[in-house]
Amino acid sequence: MDELDRAIVNGLQQAGSFPVCERPFAEAAAQHGISEQELIGRVERLLRQGVLSRFGPMYHAERMGGRLSLAAMKIPVADFERVTGIVNAMPEVAHNYARDHVFSMWFVLATETLQAHAAALRKIELETGYPVYDMPKIREYFVGLVLRA
Repeated sequence: MDELDRAIVNGLQQAGSFPVCERPFAEAAAQHGISEQELIGRVERLLRQGVLSRFGPMYHAERMGGRLSLAAMKIPVADFERVTGIVNAMPEVAHNYARDHVFSMWFVLATETLQAHAAALRKIELETGYPVYDMPKIREYFVGLVLRA
């Protein structure tokens, strides 16, 4: 990443900073003194390189009738890679993390409906052979986390 990449990443992740207009990339690019195509190209390159894992909107699943939860699994080290492949292949799964804990795998599960949530949990359990400990959100807290590149 060069300094411009850092400025772009730091600028775009600020809550409310991505313009909501007809050409948001053009407006965001102007803030950095570059063209719309250069901004799009840089974001695409950072995604391809794995510097960014995702670029897109964050939706409030519950307000849209869906479900969002944190899930954990107890996966033996010898089976971790296989289970990771199964879990990560599901489009409903995001933010999958390995932890040095009895609950060694943690991930966020987001679905469009409550029924889809239950189905995704069942599918993970059936395909992996391990139970999923589902922890739906009870209360929402806003921390205002910003990661500086």
